[in-house]
Amino acid sequence: MPRAKTRAPIRLAPGEGRTYAMGPLRAVFKADGAETRGRYSISEWWLDPYTRGPGAHQHEEDDVFFVLEGTMSFFVGGEWIDAPKGSFVVAPGGTPHDFENRTAKRAGALNISVPGDFEPHMEGIAAWFRARPTADSRTTNAPRTRKRA
Repeated sequence: MPRAKTRAPIRLAPGEGRTYAMGPLRAVFKADGAETRGRYSISEWWLDPYTRGPGAHQHEEDDVFFVLEGTMSFFVGGEWIDAPKGSFVVAPGGTPHDFENRTAKRAGALNISVPGDFEPHMEGIAAWFRARPTADSRTTNAPRTRKRA
C-alpha cells in the first residue's frame, strides 16, 4: 500500500490565522482544505453583542461548534438552544442550522467543518455580511437605540 504524503504541522499563536472582518462578526481561519487536504476546516467565529448569524441554512458538510466565550444561541434540530462557554453542538450535513449572540457580551465559537473546503467561499460570505444593513445584523432582543432630538 502506498504511503500517504505527510502534511506539514500547523502552529498558530493565539489570535493568529486568516481573518475575515464582517461588521459585527469576525471569522479567523486556522486551517482549511489546502492545509488539511480537504479533510476538515477549523475557524473561530466571534460575534459582537446582539449579533445575528447568517440565517438558517444547510449544506453537505457537518458543522461542529465548541463555544469558547460567552453564550451562543444555535438553531439546530428545529429549535433554538442557548449554549454557554464549553458547550458542544453538532449540525450534521443537511441539517438546517444558524447561530447568533443574543447577549450583551461578545461570544465566540470554534467551528470544525468536515470535510473542509470552506474558506474559498469566505470572500463572498464576508461581502454578504458587510453589505447587510446594520438593523438586519441585530438580534430581535437587542436594545433599541434612541434617536437624539
